[in-house]
Amino acid sequence: MCKSMFKKILVFSIILLLMSTSYILVGSSYKANKKKSLYLSAGEPFEGYTLFGPEISKYTYLLNIDGKIVHRWKSNYIQGLGNYLLENGELLRLDLPYDNPKFRSGGVAGRVEKFDNKSNLLWEFEYSNEDYCSHHDIEPLQNGNVLLIAWEYKTKDEAIAAGRNPNNGGSFLIPDHIIEVEPTGFSSGDIVWEWHVWDHLIQDYDPTKENYGVVEDHPELIDINYGNAIPDWNHINSIDYNEELDQILLSVNFFNEIWVIDHSTTTEEAAGHSGGNSGKGGDLLYRWGNPQAYRAGTESDRKYFSQHGASWVEKGCPGEGNILVFNNGVGRGYSSVDEIVPPLDNDDNYIYTPGEAYGPDEQIWIFTTKNPKDLYSFILSNAQRLPNGNTLICSSEQGLFLEVTPEKEIVWQYKNFLPTPFSNCVARIFRYSEDYSGIPESKTISMFGTQQKNHMTYRFLERFPMLGRLLNLLR
Repeated sequence: MCKSMFKKILVFSIILLLMSTSYILVGSSYKANKKKSLYLSAGEPFEGYTLFGPEISKYTYLLNIDGKIVHRWKSNYIQGLGNYLLENGELLRLDLPYDNPKFRSGGVAGRVEKFDNKSNLLWEFEYSNEDYCSHHDIEPLQNGNVLLIAWEYKTKDEAIAAGRNPNNGGSFLIPDHIIEVEPTGFSSGDIVWEWHVWDHLIQDYDPTKENYGVVEDHPELIDINYGNAIPDWNHINSIDYNEELDQILLSVNFFNEIWVIDHSTTTEEAAGHSGGNSGKGGDLLYRWGNPQAYRAGTESDRKYFSQHGASWVEKGCPGEGNILVFNNGVGRGYSSVDEIVPPLDNDDNYIYTPGEAYGPDEQIWIFTTKNPKDLYSFILSNAQRLPNGNTLICSSEQGLFLEVTPEKEIVWQYKNFLPTPFSNCVARIFRYSEDYSGIPESKTISMFGTQQKNHMTYRFLERFPMLGRLLNLLR
């Protein structure tokens, strides 16, 4: 018998021996550590279904309040960073069709898909080539169009021509832009509106350039020399739309800010500084989280730390019109969910005092766990205000879903173990009410071999770490 075959038989025998007691051992460890897939307190969670798609998975799942997966959709691609259940029951999903060597940064995608409730593909749209690539998030609109976040490629010469300090490093930049796509066929769509960071720059480095100016006098513009000296300079990671205001909310990770822009403009107006409901074209209407980015504060004034998942509180929910953000807390070691009241006047204009930072001075509500370090995700994540006033939270790297009351009591908790316990990151989650028109006919899916199996495997290997090392010998 060859040595490799003997090794495999030995490991297999050890597995069989330990498996005979695994369910007892794993179960006791699980109970003792209170590490549950589902936890319900005496409080009242908001009844409904939670939609989620693990990042490294081809599946999107619908979870009921009892922690059972009742429906799933399958794509041919991974990287399900944005999943949205439409009112007609169709699923809109963002994913990664292939590696694009020009755009290798966190959150890369490139493809939007729409499925019926049987996973039949209804529409696909790819936005990925050597000049641009979509990433991170999408936003469905009521008219059937879809908003996408995307990078565009700028050479070093183009960056310098726009006033970029060449000492900032990097041989190219990939600033962000937003497009609105109208589906026109099975594999096609028309770009009917767009907005580009590149059209709204200011700098005080090179006085020979047209965009030279006093940065602190123009908070509506974006300093091309602020932030990281890396190509992915802005790193917008979420997009939300407010139909009543006809505005778009963006989470700009590497600026530690949120931005609001006017969507009522034409594409031509969006490239300039006038037009639209605001009269300001595509300039920033509002920004908050890090006044250093427009020279109106210091590090001590910063509120956001690599935040994700910015969204308006929806109409009919407590705090309607406020802005929620998952504040990842990179650099401080714990995450939080922060809520602010944007400073709008009676005409829905953002209040601003020249030379000062945009208000408010502080968040109106902040959630952290009792031990702050129990909630922490370096990347991704989001939060959603629910109609009963509770807040749904996704801590991505932990695969952890929470529902908390305004008094910060956890009333619902779920731990994801898909696609494996070691790659269970989920970018964002959304809760849909029981009577939401898009909920498919529920039929509990047997999770033997998926969630249950992965959970048991995780506890099993946690109990017997040496076995994990032995299993590696079989690879």
